[in-house]
Amino acid sequence: MFNSKHLYLIVGYVLILVRRMPSSKVTVSLIKADVGSLCGHHVVHPKQLEVARRSLEEAKRNGLIIDYYAFNCGDDLELLMTHKKGENSPEIHGLAWNTFKEVVAKVSRPFKLYAAGQDLLIETFSGNVKGMGPGVAEMEIEERPSEPIIVLAADKTEPGAWNYPLYKMFASPDNTAGLVIDPSMHEGFIFRVMDVVDGKYVDLSCPEEIYTLVGLLGTPGKYVVERVFRKADKAIAAVASTTRLNLIAGRYVGKDDPVLIVRAQHGFPAVGEVLAPFGYPHLVAGWMRGSHNGPLMPVSLRNARCTFFDGPPRVVALGFQLANGELIGLSGSEPADLFDDPAFDLARKTAMKVADYMRRMGEFMPARLEPEELEYTTLPKILDKLKDRFKSL
Repeated sequence: MFNSKHLYLIVGYVLILVRRMPSSKVTVSLIKADVGSLCGHHVVHPKQLEVARRSLEEAKRNGLIIDYYAFNCGDDLELLMTHKKGENSPEIHGLAWNTFKEVVAKVSRPFKLYAAGQDLLIETFSGNVKGMGPGVAEMEIEERPSEPIIVLAADKTEPGAWNYPLYKMFASPDNTAGLVIDPSMHEGFIFRVMDVVDGKYVDLSCPEEIYTLVGLLGTPGKYVVERVFRKADKAIAAVASTTRLNLIAGRYVGKDDPVLIVRAQHGFPAVGEVLAPFGYPHLVAGWMRGSHNGPLMPVSLRNARCTFFDGPPRVVALGFQLANGELIGLSGSEPADLFDDPAFDLARKTAMKVADYMRRMGEFMPARLEPEELEYTTLPKILDKLKDRFKSL
């Protein structure tokens, strides 16, 4: 006869089965590092990509990751991985760290590539690459019936470079029509803003705190967007890397070259609304020696190489469909190269006009960054040499 004891047994068995079932959530991890470059801070060598892909393919065969895509933006090696391990997984971060170290050992150093292992600031892996040099953007999500994601990577700039486009995507109705006409977006979004200097964060709800948001984001060297949530259900919409290399190393070691993952469509900005802000090549900090302001130029993968005054700063955007953790692209996992489109030709021409205009200023502000951003360059040494020569008025 069925009684409470049987009920407890059934509940117990169900709980055991639930615990053993694989999580329905998928984690998308984008981890990057400058591990050395061909001919200055120019471009990743094909052999570096080859070694990275072999490492990730082995991890896929062993079941550690579901899928991957390795690519570059300028001199940065980007590792995109999907898996079931959640955010901040020591296994996934360890895979990225070991892959970067292998690339340095097998290619960067033997080929004497420039600044080999520049972003690998700490020798011993401690379970998480955050704070060790590489940049990280990760989101754990429940896949929708259709899950378009856009992966963005920039070179020769800092995490604050995403402030303007993220504001446009998720807070500006002038850019994102869905904020006005899509009921699932009409309540707005929550921005998590990091104070990367003092190590704090604040969540700001938009549209009601939009002026406060702009007040912070207008200082991109200190305040940067780390992630964005949909207000209606707290669903993650976007996540960005926020590492400041000079704050880790205590000296200038190059700009941080940030990465960003954005979910698109059906309750989030449409793909075109995500890309539209990059039609305006806004000024970002970085460029030559990480010490100049320059326009962020949207480019295709094949043009993701920095030349003119080590720039201008570049950004690539890759489109995938996520299907049970697999990265579905145009051919296998090859993504849609979203800026490989004549629609962005005007932005590229504008960027070069702005770049030329800024370079004509030479080493005068605002072409060059303010002194606070130069504290890890030679300026303190120059001032130290002159300290006894300065006289009181």
